[in-house]
Amino acid sequence: MDVQTKVVSANLTTSLYKSLVRELHLIWQFTGRDISSTIIPPILFILAAGHYVQSSFTELFFTLFSGTLFVWLYLFSFCLSNQIAGVEEDRINKPNRPLVTGKISLHGALMRWFLSMGIFTFIGWYFGVLEWALICQMVVVLHNFGGWDKHWITKNFLIGLGTFAHLAAVWQLMTPITPIAWRWLFVMGAIWSTLVALQDLRDIEGDLAVNRSTFPIAFGETASRFILSLGFGFLPFVTHFILMMPAQNTASTLACDIVLAVFSWLIAARIVLNRSPREDHQTYMLFTYWYCLVLASAIVVL
Repeated sequence: MDVQTKVVSANLTTSLYKSLVRELHLIWQFTGRDISSTIIPPILFILAAGHYVQSSFTELFFTLFSGTLFVWLYLFSFCLSNQIAGVEEDRINKPNRPLVTGKISLHGALMRWFLSMGIFTFIGWYFGVLEWALICQMVVVLHNFGGWDKHWITKNFLIGLGTFAHLAAVWQLMTPITPIAWRWLFVMGAIWSTLVALQDLRDIEGDLAVNRSTFPIAFGETASRFILSLGFGFLPFVTHFILMMPAQNTASTLACDIVLAVFSWLIAARIVLNRSPREDHQTYMLFTYWYCLVLASAIVVL
């Protein structure tokens, strides 16, 4: 290989490396805020399903790989389309996002979204969970391009449905959905549908700017904080009686109950006492950590 060829090869390698790093950085900017709500919980639910059926290491490893790929495609396609449709809103609420800062063009974002949706469909078909992939894609389209995010009822319903669908997919990747798994799926979907309005407390200004009727805007901030705080106050009783108690009253189940109750009541208190957008974001992140913990507890109790 002559010197000129080596230089061209080195330049090409450097260019490819820089492109890859840039793409990974863009992916992180689009999805990084939602890792604790959309990637980690399904991984924990896969571990719970693996423990439930006493899967082999090989089965567990394959399901973790396929499940992580599935939920990442869901997250990426959702976040990408959400930010494509919400550039003006993000100028107010989240001005550091890639489309607002100009790190990627609208055309480039659309091309990536179409590609991700196509791959998502193929992956769903290939791994035998196409029905759940299609439901997730329906959530993406209706929420971000169908106008269902404009009213709190349809917006919250879709978030709960998406939670239900992607958790169902990862469980089904491991084993057929059992009655106890259905119970967990319905409860998780219902909790997100009813309490996800917590995230809207931080975005009131931007939502008003785009005429979105979220729960806090429809009912007023003060009333919404009281209702959501009450919901989180009762949440430990829901998880105990519907999810934990059927697993029998063991020491590990009691420990899960206590940890989840502490997080729930901490969130309930913060909703009332901590009222800035920054503090509301931190409170919402605590909710995502609670979500991770409740699905981690499934590993113990199932």
